[in-house]
Amino acid sequence: MTVLAFIIGVVVLVLGLAVSIALHEVGHLLPAKAFGVRVGQYMIGFGPTIFSRRKGETEYGFKLLPLGGYISMAGMYPPSPRAAEAEAEGRPPRRRRLFEAMIQDARVVNEETLQGDGADRAFYRLPVYKRVIIMLGGPAMNLILAIILFAIMFSGIGVQTATTTIASVNECVLPAGTSKTSCADGDPASPAAAAGIRPGDVIVSVDGTTVDTFAEASAIIQKSPDATIPVVVERDGARQTLRVTPVLATREVAAADGTTKTAEVGFVGMSARVAFVSQPIWDGPQAALDQTGRVVGIIWQLPARVYQTAVDTVTGAGRDPNGPLSVVGAGRLAGEVAATEAPILNRVSGMLALLGSLNIALFVFNLVPLLPLDGGHVVVALWDGLKRVWAKLTGRRAPRPVDATKLVPVTYIVVIALVLMGGTLILADIVNPVQLFG
Repeated sequence: MTVLAFIIGVVVLVLGLAVSIALHEVGHLLPAKAFGVRVGQYMIGFGPTIFSRRKGETEYGFKLLPLGGYISMAGMYPPSPRAAEAEAEGRPPRRRRLFEAMIQDARVVNEETLQGDGADRAFYRLPVYKRVIIMLGGPAMNLILAIILFAIMFSGIGVQTATTTIASVNECVLPAGTSKTSCADGDPASPAAAAGIRPGDVIVSVDGTTVDTFAEASAIIQKSPDATIPVVVERDGARQTLRVTPVLATREVAAADGTTKTAEVGFVGMSARVAFVSQPIWDGPQAALDQTGRVVGIIWQLPARVYQTAVDTVTGAGRDPNGPLSVVGAGRLAGEVAATEAPILNRVSGMLALLGSLNIALFVFNLVPLLPLDGGHVVVALWDGLKRVWAKLTGRRAPRPVDATKLVPVTYIVVIALVLMGGTLILADIVNPVQLFG
């Protein structure tokens, strides 16, 4: 059953990734069609096509390697003046050095998309703001999906919280530092037991203050050592007021910075039932935004973090649990979440958190201002707009559209770097995986 659960977790992650990629491309597709751009292909994956179907002018399909997706828009780049001159003169475009060949290949592919009505419905002809909307549509779709997933996790399922319902009451107070685990004759009764608090009681108020969580009740108790305070509980549908005198005890308490520290506080000897408590609807979006900030920190340090991951793998050191992962690592974590011995809601919540984080990573990563990523196309569009504004302000003739094919060599370098980093992370996730559960 554990192996089956692990496999199910991996499958859910793969399907979730496929849906995330598909919706990302839909985020590009819908505004492109709305703005009149001719879209030749909508594909999930790369490599050879394994299935496709044409609907209207667009071919929809799946390719062999499910490592991404794309839509093919007419005229992503403006036509090259030299290519146009060569075509008019009936001579093939001149090829020389490697980078020139790369640029020319990109221009040839781009020219093919401009055939027919593609020249009039080209992407590069759109106003800058429409080009930006199209390119940001994909990442925006991932962010929206992440917010939905986190909202389901926080508000639909809830967060495990210590409730005001009492789960157990200690029979006695064991001295701090003792190795004893059970009460013996002569041990003093715990304040909760002495006051008559029973498992199943629901705390209504402590020392005159209404409480909604066990944490609120504990905070009041911890501040009241050696003071007799009223505790109102609900038992069998009726409320009772019990008087409790917390004893001074040394306990581990939460500090303001999220760590724990040893302190002397009031103690009564009772514990609460833990249950999923639905959180306010804005907690999900807030969690998504907080996660976005953390991922931004990782992305901007990605080369250094990948290098450190490689070093950790070679030296056998433990992986940083907050470091970058490959698809293999994410799949492995999904399998561990699904196979862990925990209630089904805990596992579902863990999968939602993983898929939400994955979409946040896709959102941030695609905004990196480098071609071929969406952020790179946004930068090209903005640069084109700035050139036009400057020409208008200075009374000059409108410039030609920015020819991003000149950046193709840089694009190749970025792709090679991404492949190398991805390969490093895949190897690390196989040889030295992140240990989610210690």
